[in-house]
Amino acid sequence: MTTQPVALVTGASTGIGKAAALALVEAGFTVVGTSRDASRLTPPAGITFLDLDVSRDDSVHALVEQVTARFGRIDVLVNNAGIGAAGAVEEMSVEQHRRVLDVNVLGVIRMSKAVLPLLRAQGVGRIINVSSVLGLVPQPFMAAYVASKHAVEGFSESLDHEVREHGVRVVLVEPAYTSTGFESNAVIAEDPQPVYAPRRAVFDEVIGDAVKGGDAPTVVARTIVAAATDPKPKLRYTAGTRAGRVSTLRRIAPARLFDGQIRKLNKMAG
Repeated sequence: MTTQPVALVTGASTGIGKAAALALVEAGFTVVGTSRDASRLTPPAGITFLDLDVSRDDSVHALVEQVTARFGRIDVLVNNAGIGAAGAVEEMSVEQHRRVLDVNVLGVIRMSKAVLPLLRAQGVGRIINVSSVLGLVPQPFMAAYVASKHAVEGFSESLDHEVREHGVRVVLVEPAYTSTGFESNAVIAEDPQPVYAPRRAVFDEVIGDAVKGGDAPTVVARTIVAAATDPKPKLRYTAGTRAGRVSTLRRIAPARLFDGQIRKLNKMAG
């Protein structure tokens, strides 16, 4: 048991999740991080690692039971675990789309449902869902991932209205492209088609440059700490200046202008 606030961070072994776990320790939290195989990790001081597969109900419930038995509470859940996707819609199977949605959307739902009874009983708690600016805007050749993040946005905003009167808030953190190895674990289209090959090559170049010049994971981690600790939390926190610009443009730019800018950035005709 602990008197410190407890933060549970999914997908905490690398990238944004790892940076967020470390930042939350510095902010005074006891942190539980998760990985699909925690036994291979050497956890930093202040972080306990446990196994979790967000696509399995039994794994989710076992994790929450372990955390509550050991620490007696969960104050903040950071739903960070996720996978990417690359390929045209025609090139990806329905099963591949299902895999992305199962981890990125149903994983968030599973984790949220598992901790909500505890948070409501405490009368206080926060669920932080790591979304993306791609939850606000389109991205050709990433439709499965974009769909998952749009779904997380709508789910989070709706859930926040349901639980706010019980002392629980649900907030979104929206990074832009981040300099991590996230893209190396993306679901890659299993049926590449020649008709999309030239556009896909351009997409690979555009995304590669965006990730190379992306924000450091620590930028997103600082935003997650702010979302976890703000006395009066906002619904959405953009992480980094690029994410802020994209969010603002999405709100104020005329639809035709914004559509044209997406095509220009992706070097598409028309």
